Parts: sequence; structure tokens; C-alpha cells
Amino acid sequence: MSTPIRYDVAGGVATITLDRPDAMNAFDLALKEALPEVLKSAAQDPAVRAVVLTGAGRAFCVGQDLREHAALLEAGDPRPLNTVTDHFNPIVTLLWGMPKPVVAAVNGAAAGAGASLAFACDFRVASETTKFSMAFTSIGLVPDSGASWTLQRLVGYPRALQMLISPEPVTAAQALDWGLVTAVVPGDQVLATATGLAQALAAGPTTAYALTKRAVQAAASSDLASALELEAELQTRAGQTADHVNAVRSFLAKERPVFEGR
Repeated sequence: MSTPIRYDVAGGVATITLDRPDAMNAFDLALKEALPEVLKSAAQDPAVRAVVLTGAGRAFCVGQDLREHAALLEAGDPRPLNTVTDHFNPIVTLLWGMPKPVVAAVNGAAAGAGASLAFACDFRVASETTKFSMAFTSIGLVPDSGASWTLQRLVGYPRALQMLISPEPVTAAQALDWGLVTAVVPGDQVLATATGLAQALAAGPTTAYALTKRAVQAAASSDLASALELEAELQTRAGQTADHVNAVRSFLAKERPVFEGR
């Protein structure tokens, strides 16, 4: 039985490939159920120090598979009405909380929940032809999969609202100008560029990266006093890691540090 996801680990980088190219990697039930398990595996595997998320074929992910969605609705199946709670929310929570850097290799169209998936990653490398389309209102729905929360933190409230309400897609060039993506490259270089970034991150102090992610995420919705308190707590933890001790020794010896993520 074929799986809707390819999962490979090499050189400390886990590459997660949504593998429904004929459907532009739209989320059917099988993909929605498989992705959380793969994300958990990446989070828990000590051999994985960074993650790349991409799609097979010409698209990154175009969101919910509307053919399956419509068929289930017609059959009176309640699962489509619960899919945000049962599937998309856990997926975004796992991505956002991943204790390792996550790079989205956005190799093509990213729409609806598929675009939200990219927004929940830490970095986004996009192809020149990528378009981000928040297509929810076009079918009478509201944003989900965290888009109302992540997008305004990436591009600000006015642009986020524009993207979430307007049917017009945002091009790769616009996304780069707005700071929505880290880099825009030719289509045949997207995965290699994203993997190169992930490999560089995997060679770094990944425990410090995880603690930094936690600090930044918490500070986005806290006051200064709370942010300072959490920074102090996390700095104490970071200061006790072997990576910190070895890096200080290397600095004093004028040597390049080697980080092990512990």
C-alpha cells in the first residue's frame, strides 16, 4: 500500500515530502493522518537536527482535497466538519513546536492549509513561480491551520488581512519583499537550497536553537517582564549544555567550535 509521505534522514536532516503529486499534494484523510506521525518521529529522533518539508511534483500543497471533502459531505460523514480540530490543528502545533529548525522548500503552489503549513515553519525557501493563495473565503470558509495567527506575525496585520480576504495570490517576489519567505530561487534549486540551509542549521547548537524558538514564540504574546524571566530561565539551561562549554573553550583557543546539540 503506497504512503502519501516520503521520509528520509541524511546528515542530520530529515526530509519530509508530501507525496500526492497528481493531486498537487492536497490533504486527503490518509495524508492528514500520516503527517503528524512523521512529524513526531522527526521531533523525537536524536539523529535529526533539522527538518525540510516539501512537496512532490509541481506543487508544495494546495490544502484540503475538495473532491474527497465533497464526497464525504454528500455521504453525511461528520469527519470533514471535524478535520480542523482532528487533523490540521495537531499538524500545525507539531510544526510550530518542533524542537529543531524547520525549513519549508516551497516548490510550487501553496494554497489554503498548504500555505498555512509553510507559515508554521521557521524558514521558507520558494521557487520563482510559487504563489501563496489563502483560498478559504473563495469557498465561503475562514482561515484555519493557524493562518490567522502565524501570517500576521510574519507580514503584519494589514498584509495578513489582505492575503486572507483577497482571492488574489501573492507571488514569490511579493513574498520576498514582505519578508514572508527567506529566499526565492529557480524551481530546480529549491530543495537543494532548503537542504543546504537545513544542513547548516543541523551543524549548529540545535539545543540553543530550540530554546531560542521557545523564547521568541513566547515573547510574541507576553509582556517584557515575562519575556525577561523566560530568557533568564532558558539562558541558565543553555549555559549548562556541553555545546556552550565547548564553544567557550573553542573561542578562547581561537578554534572553530563543533556543536553536538547537547
